[in-house]
Amino acid sequence: MATRRRSSYPLVPLLLFLLAAAAYGRLISDGSPASPSTTSLSAVIRLSTSAAASATPAPAAEEKCEQSYGFLPCTTTVLGNLFLVLAYGFLMYKAATYLSAGSELLLEIMGPGLVGGLLLPILGALPDALLVLVSGLSGSRETAQSQVLIGMGLLAGSTVFLLTVLWGTCVVVGKCDIGPNGVAVDLQDNKGFSLTGTGISTDVQTSYAARIMGISVIPFIIAQFPKTLKTHHGQRLAVLLALIVSFSLVLAYCLYQVFQPWIQRRKLAYAKHKHVISGILRHAQMEALGRLLNEDGTPNENVIKKLFHKIDMDHSETLSRAELHALIVGINFEEIDFDKEDAVDKIMDDFDTSGNEIVEEAEFVAGMKRWLNEAKRTVPASGAYSNKFISDYHARTRQDHDLLVDRSDEAVESVENPGWSITKAVGLLLLGSAIAAAFADPLVDAVHNFSNASHIPSFFISFIALPLATNSSEAVSAIIFASRKKLRTSSLTFSEVYGGVTMNNTLCLGVFLALIYIRNLTWDFSSEVLIILLVCVIMALFTSFRTTFPLWTCLVAYMLYPLSLVVVYILDFVFGWS
Repeated sequence: MATRRRSSYPLVPLLLFLLAAAAYGRLISDGSPASPSTTSLSAVIRLSTSAAASATPAPAAEEKCEQSYGFLPCTTTVLGNLFLVLAYGFLMYKAATYLSAGSELLLEIMGPGLVGGLLLPILGALPDALLVLVSGLSGSRETAQSQVLIGMGLLAGSTVFLLTVLWGTCVVVGKCDIGPNGVAVDLQDNKGFSLTGTGISTDVQTSYAARIMGISVIPFIIAQFPKTLKTHHGQRLAVLLALIVSFSLVLAYCLYQVFQPWIQRRKLAYAKHKHVISGILRHAQMEALGRLLNEDGTPNENVIKKLFHKIDMDHSETLSRAELHALIVGINFEEIDFDKEDAVDKIMDDFDTSGNEIVEEAEFVAGMKRWLNEAKRTVPASGAYSNKFISDYHARTRQDHDLLVDRSDEAVESVENPGWSITKAVGLLLLGSAIAAAFADPLVDAVHNFSNASHIPSFFISFIALPLATNSSEAVSAIIFASRKKLRTSSLTFSEVYGGVTMNNTLCLGVFLALIYIRNLTWDFSSEVLIILLVCVIMALFTSFRTTFPLWTCLVAYMLYPLSLVVVYILDFVFGWS
């Protein structure tokens, strides 16, 4: 993956500004008379407001506000809390940026496996997980119960944002012309905004990532099960079970990511083998030996035997490795690169059931029948099995191979001075983690206070605003990568989107469930869980069984975002679900 450069914003001026503003915050929260140690500046401010304060003293409850860490600014006004939400949200955005930059640099140096499969997915979900954690960690149980809705809003908002707004935008910026074979052509974008003639294509591996994302909603279903039955009995047990399942899925997902390169190579090797098989079948057709399949779809043994005797150049009534190698060399496989000796080994394994290192006529006929039956399952035929059927099968195996291509060309060259690069990567990760840990709690407090001051439900604030802070860095990177208009970059982009949702539904939800269980909070998020299930299931079904997405599919994704907000509003504020 190419390293994506980001401009850095200086944090020091902003932090100094916030710390300076803390003096004003402390003054508001202090309702007591001025002490002898009060500074002259404070005295002047108090003097200028003393007349109004003494004439109509405001209730103490309206002037009080709680400072995060005892020194960060606080306010009770709508605009003041809005400013704090924006300021702390920007800091969380910077934390996500540093984590993303450090992760990419570390992946560039150390490659996939343990780093790419285990460490980076967890680091990518760290800002969201911290915000979820602090939303119900501090304060009394009643306070935690009121603030925990912010964590659920972030969970739902991040998932919906990634699968609707970001997914649709990546389709728009990554669109290419869709060719006659139904696959988007790399770097070709001449049809404008044709809803059916343009779109994006991904590899098969990306569709597997979408299926994993669909499976990741299982903990939500488990936790919501007692509510579905309209009973409070077993709710705590359901939360505990969902907690165990969510962290088990995190572990399984990380292990899958660790072993994914090996799985990808195995699938690619199998796709090449199928293409070699289809090439041999097409070669038999082109040599005018006859139709390999009869009208009723059964293998034509006479034609298969003719092919056997043509390959048997020494007329020994058996096929040796050398004769199979000569057959493969004689077939033009210029479309793909493969190891011919390995191909001979695989063909020998398919045919030589006796294990005597030669292929007899009966073994060859049986092996060819298996190949032809596989072709019939892969390419459904309408009507008679004509010669075109074998050509269609060959084209299909070529397409399957192309959709499984390795993404190694997106990797950058070896890094100069790896020691310094590792130090820089670790520093970025530590800085991002420290910022996220420091400002997660103030951000949750600011959202809660803004909700109280503006009378806007905290769920909607966290649903709309917080995902922009924690996912904006990944969103910009995904859009830039999708704009390269290649199958490989589109595959990587959408795999990262599905991976981000999977970590939200497993790791972040696991943290949330642990919070609910340990603090004995009430699980009352029926409408929120419904929209998560609605969006995840729709998009998982939509993306798991296809690899090409015309431009019109972005409209489906975009419409799901406002639909989610409307559903929550109607269920909560019209039907009173929560």
